[in-house]
Amino acid sequence: MSAQLGRREFLQLAAAAPLAAQSKPIKLNAGTAKIDITPDRPRLCASGDKPDPPAAYARLHSRVLTLFDGTRRIAIVNYDLNCLDVATPILRERVERELGIPPAYLVLLATHNHQGPIQIAEDNFDYGRELAEKIFAGIHQAMASEDGDAELLFGNGYGYFTRAQRSYPPDYELQLLKVMRGGKVAALLFNYPTHPQLGPRKLYGASHPGFAMEELEAKYPRAVAIYADACGGNQYTLAPEGTTDFLAACKARGHELAQAAAGVAEGKLQDVTGPIESRMQLVDLPLADPIPYKEALELARDVPMGIGLKAFPDPRRDTNWIRGLVQHYKDGIPFPKRISEYICTDEEFLVKQLETPRKYPCRFVEVLGAQIGRLTFLAIQGEPLAQIGMRIKEVLRQRGPAMVFGYFAEHNLYIPTRENVRLDLYQSQALRVQYTCPVGWSLEVEEEILKGALAVVGAQPWIDPREQRSYPLRRQPE
Repeated sequence: MSAQLGRREFLQLAAAAPLAAQSKPIKLNAGTAKIDITPDRPRLCASGDKPDPPAAYARLHSRVLTLFDGTRRIAIVNYDLNCLDVATPILRERVERELGIPPAYLVLLATHNHQGPIQIAEDNFDYGRELAEKIFAGIHQAMASEDGDAELLFGNGYGYFTRAQRSYPPDYELQLLKVMRGGKVAALLFNYPTHPQLGPRKLYGASHPGFAMEELEAKYPRAVAIYADACGGNQYTLAPEGTTDFLAACKARGHELAQAAAGVAEGKLQDVTGPIESRMQLVDLPLADPIPYKEALELARDVPMGIGLKAFPDPRRDTNWIRGLVQHYKDGIPFPKRISEYICTDEEFLVKQLETPRKYPCRFVEVLGAQIGRLTFLAIQGEPLAQIGMRIKEVLRQRGPAMVFGYFAEHNLYIPTRENVRLDLYQSQALRVQYTCPVGWSLEVEEEILKGALAVVGAQPWIDPREQRSYPLRRQPE
C-alpha cells in the first residue's frame, strides 16, 4: 500500500476489501483432528515442575482445524503447551514438502499452558521432535476428514476473569469462530488474552483452557474446541485467594471460560465464509543503545565471566546478557540495532548464525496475516502485551470481523509496551535475561509492532478514524 494513500481512500478500500473477498460463491471444506501429546515420562515443565511419576490431572492435546477453499488450504493448530519450540521449523518444512501447505498457511498457536514440557530445555528436545511427528499426523488426519459445505461464523463477547499487571487497562474480549458443517458444529476456535490458571502442581495438565475445551466438546458432540491465547503477555487468570483445592479451582475457571465461549457461539454471529489468502512477514523491531561501559563493568562485578552461554534451567542463564554486553565492549563488537540481526536457537540464545543452517530459522517477530472471507485473522509471534493487542483490534474492527492471536509459532519473546520498557518491567527485561541480548528494547517498540503487524493485513494505525481538525478554544473577535 502506498504511503501516500489518504486516510479517506484507505478507509474506503478497507471497507470494500471484505466484500470483494466474497464476490463469488465458494465451497469451503473443513476438517478437524485431536491428538494426545501427554508425555510418558518425567519432563521439566514451564512451571518448573518435573512430574515424577508422569501423572496428569488432565491430558495434554493438540487440536487441528483445516479449511480448504478449492485453491488454498490453511491449517490452524493448537497445543496445550507454553510454546512450540524445536517442532516449528521441522513442521514447516515437512508440511510444506509433503502436504503442500506453506508456512504462511500453517497457523501454530499455543494455549500457553505452563504444565507441559518446556522445549527450550535440552533434555526435552526429543519431545519437540516427537511433537512434530504427532502434529504432522494430526494435520494429515484433519485433511483426510475434510468435508463441506462449511460455514464460518464469527462473534465476540467478554469474560471478566483475568487480571492485568499493575493498573494497565485490561482486555476482557473473547473472540470466536464457529465452523458449521452439515448443519452441525464442527469446530469452535476461540481466544482470550491471559496466562492460564494452573491446576495441581507436580502433575501434567492442560490448565483451565483445557477444561474449557473438554466441556465445549461435551456440549457439542463430534466438534473440536480449539482455544489459543490472544495477546495476554501481562494478564493472568489466577486461583481465588485462599484456594486449597487447585484442581477444583482450575475446573471452575475452565467452566467460566467455556460458558463465555458458548454464550458467544449461541449468540448473534456474522457469516464470514469465503476464500482464503494468507501471508507471513517479519516485523523488525528496534533495540536500545547499550548501557555505558563503566556501568556494564559495575553490573558484571559479581557475575561469573568466561563461562559462555548457559541454557535453561541453569540459574546462571540470567547473566548471559551481561557476559555478552562486556564482551561486545572488550572485543569491539558492534551492538545490534534491530532484533532481526539475530537468529534464535532452540535453547533461546540469540546468535548471528546457526551451527547447522535451517530452511526456516527463527527470527523475530513473525506475523501471519490471513483473510478468510470477511474475517481478518492475525497471529503474532511471542507474547504481545494486552494493550498492544487492544490497539491492533481497535483498528481492525473498524473494517470488519477480526481475530487477533499472540503466541504464534516458536519462542515466547515478550513484546512490551512503551511504558513497560520505560519502567523496565519483567516483560521488557526478558529480551536480555532470557534471550541473551546485550541491549534492551527501544521505547519505540510498541509503535513499531503496531505499524508492522497491521501492515501485514494491509492496515495502518490511526488516532481517530474521522478527519478531525482542531478548533480554537475561543472565537476570535471580528
